[in-house]
Parts: sequence; C-alpha cells; structure tokens
Amino acid sequence: MKELIYTIIALLTASVGSVMLSGSLLMLNHKWLEKLSGYLLCLAGGTLIGSALMGLIPESMEILPVREALIWVLFGILFFFLLEKFILWRMCRDENCERQIHAAGPMIIIGDAVHNAIDGVVIATSFMTSVELGIFVTISVVLHEIPQELGDFGILIKSGYSKKQALLYNLLSASSAIVAGVATYFLLDFVREIIPYALAIAAASFLYIALADLIPEMHKETKAKESIVQFLLILVGVGVIFLSAASHGHVH
Repeated sequence: MKELIYTIIALLTASVGSVMLSGSLLMLNHKWLEKLSGYLLCLAGGTLIGSALMGLIPESMEILPVREALIWVLFGILFFFLLEKFILWRMCRDENCERQIHAAGPMIIIGDAVHNAIDGVVIATSFMTSVELGIFVTISVVLHEIPQELGDFGILIKSGYSKKQALLYNLLSASSAIVAGVATYFLLDFVREIIPYALAIAAASFLYIALADLIPEMHKETKAKESIVQFLLILVGVGVIFLSAASHGHVH
C-alpha cells in the first residue's frame, strides 16, 4: 500500500506537476523561455542516461541474466523507434510527408498521451522495485517532461489553440500517466515476474529519448561556450543520479 501512495504522488508530480510548471513558465519572455528550456533539456539528457545505466538496467540484471536484460533493452529501443516513426507518419498530410502545423496539434496530443502512459508504467515499475529507484526515476521523468511540455505548448498555440485550450489538452494527455501507472501497479502486484522486463524496456525508453531526441536538439547549438554549458549540465544530471544511486546501494 505504501508503494501505491508513493506511486500516485510521483505520477501526479511527473504529469500534472510538469504541465502546470511548464504552463507557468510560458509567462516568461521568449528569450528567457528558450534559454531555460535548453538548460532543462541538457539536465534531462543527463538524468535519463544516468537513470537507465545506473538504476534501471542494473536492477533488471539483478534478476535476469545480463545478455537477456540487454536483449530486452535493444528490443525496447527498436520499439520506441517504430513508435516515434508511426507518430511522425500519422502527422503527414501528403505523400511527401510535409508536416502541416495545423494537423500537428491533434497528433501532438495523441503522441504525448502515449508517451505519458509509458512514463506512468516506468514510474510504477520503479517504485515496485524500490522507493529510492522510484524517486530518481521520477526526477528524470519530470526533468525531461518540462522541456517537452513547453515544446508541445508552442506547437498547440501555433496550431490555433488558445493558451487555456493548450493547457487543458496537455493536462488531459498527462492524465494517461496516472491511469497507466495505477493500472500497472495493480497488474504487477499479481505478476511481479514482469518487473525486470519492464525495467529493461523503461531503460530503453530513457536511452532512446536522450540519444534520439534530446542530444540531436542540443547539437543545434554550436557555440563553444554554450556547448561547454550543455556538457556541464549533462554531467550535473548524471551526477545527481550517480550520487542518489550510490547512496542507496545501486552503484557497486
């Protein structure tokens, strides 16, 4: 029961909390908003990679043979590639796949709902493994959700939605994390042997987001000073997870 309470608090923080915080950041002027979003993106990259490699994968390997755990991570990365590709295909309006901004709004909402549902499963699974793992996985989710939600707000507003509508639709898509997380908790209570596989898939999700989505976005900035700041923020993100994992015995 304690894990369920922690899971629900974490799900609310990661979903509703991220949307509300990113919504409040919209009040900043465009220059500051872009800068803050970029910094959060770098921090998120570090925490996602750190959580996957120092938390989720080692936890999975404590139950599964190393080779099997890594095969599931590989399977997960391929799955998330296909999922993202499917969402991108669905956003196309013509045979040349030129995305129309007005068509992007509904697909962003649907894609975000799927993504948030996966986050919900990740959080629930990690809390069922240990409270400590759940806490730093939640931190990683929050840090990558805020820049993503800011981007979603921008797309929805450009698609013709008002700020209130954009906030409402983002909250609705965020709620999928709560539904999926609570459902996962009750499902995994009966089928606990799924947990190591779920942890490996969750690690794949984190690695895919960091390496396929966040890092290419960071490479758009080529100035030496900004590049150093990016690298330092990634190190801070990794360091936060490393210290958390080490203090709770996840790093040997």
